[in-house]
Amino acid sequence: MVQNVMVMMVLAGVLIGCSPTVKVQAPSEPININLNVKIDHEINIKVDKALDNIINKSGLY
Repeated sequence: MVQNVMVMMVLAGVLIGCSPTVKVQAPSEPININLNVKIDHEINIKVDKALDNIINKSGLY
């Protein structure tokens, strides 16, 4: 009986000693986020012919 208790205590000590630990620490170097973004846009303007003639005659474009 005493031997069983001793074995249980030794096994409990071994299991407690081998338990994994989790540590939360700040990284030693800064976090670098590289964003390669390409933005393309296209603007289409549609006007009727009468308005197009007025704009061309007035020299706006």
